[in-house]
Amino acid sequence: MKKTKISIIGGAGHIGLPLAVKLAEKNFLVNIIDQNTNNVKEIKKKKPPFKEKDLKKRLSKVLDQNRLLFSNKIRSINDSKFVIICVGTPISKKLVPELQSFFSLIKDVKKHIKQNSNIIIRSSVLPGTCEKVYNLIKAKCRNLSYCPERIIEGFSLEELPVIPQIVSASNKLTLSRNKRLFRKITNHVIVCKFREAELSKIFSNMYRYINFAIPNEMYLMSKKLNVDFKKVRNVMKFNYPRNRGLAKAGLVGGPCLMKDSMQMSFLFKKKSSLVNSAYQINEKLPEMIVNDLEAKNKNKKIGILGLTFKPDSDDIRGSLSLKLLKVLKRKGFKFLYSDPYYKLKKGVSAKKLIEKSDVVIIATNHSRYKNLKIKRNKTLIDLSGHLK
Repeated sequence: MKKTKISIIGGAGHIGLPLAVKLAEKNFLVNIIDQNTNNVKEIKKKKPPFKEKDLKKRLSKVLDQNRLLFSNKIRSINDSKFVIICVGTPISKKLVPELQSFFSLIKDVKKHIKQNSNIIIRSSVLPGTCEKVYNLIKAKCRNLSYCPERIIEGFSLEELPVIPQIVSASNKLTLSRNKRLFRKITNHVIVCKFREAELSKIFSNMYRYINFAIPNEMYLMSKKLNVDFKKVRNVMKFNYPRNRGLAKAGLVGGPCLMKDSMQMSFLFKKKSSLVNSAYQINEKLPEMIVNDLEAKNKNKKIGILGLTFKPDSDDIRGSLSLKLLKVLKRKGFKFLYSDPYYKLKKGVSAKKLIEKSDVVIIATNHSRYKNLKIKRNKTLIDLSGHLK
């Protein structure tokens, strides 16, 4: 029996590749379309281009079974029953959504789809975007779905079967087809309208972004009062269920949380809002850390442990650790940096960094840092209380 062909645009990335492997395991023929030639080369050699639990062995298996195809041409979607779009929707330095490339891609996709093609958008998009996409493609194809990704990067293959998949569609037939598709990888499918699905994704990221800003503001307040926020947080949470959800303080990076939050801020053009306040707290934290260092440690060497945007990851997209390095450089500090998963030029080992630095900052809570020993004659900045 002929395998159903699925094309994934952006299929060599953090969202697209685990989905491609998962669908290939369900006996679909998956066409990975991506302009990132380095990622594609690594994938063909059975080497995941980024850190992802269980991806290496499962990628190797579906490659051996010839269930993955590769292309850098959009026209290769022309014989696919499903076309899944997993591309980034960035914002500019001025925090303005940049959707020109996204809509340019949609126009290119339109040239090569057929009347019975099923287009599935997986990217984070502003509410109303799917309606605009539908108006662009409906003369050629009326089968559009929005099914946002919802996984934690690094654990996609683990989460895809258990996290409910949201499915919205332009008509009942398209909805039915795509419900069947996603039920191949999970038993839980939630049906809603385009704007409900768009908001459910973007609001989830807003919620997390604001939630992380709360302990960061508490940390800064505690710092001014010369109080250890880690101890205060422990006191607040101990056997007190109403504070159970209080996150730890720390740098908040990544490709989604800040970006999606500020897209909504742009949409409503509100200068004073909860999400804008969260932005001011989270994004200015590196600057505030350095400002505090200036007063007491101007001539001391600073060591930054962890460069990636999240623990035990090799992804530096939106990393505030890198922003911290830029602030230190701009203000004339001498500094060292180290990360076990991302090798930046002139980086050193954690051991050498601790030995040579006067001030050590735990910027990313990698699990291998948990038992590090920092001598008492050194200043330690451990925002979240990661070290034992």
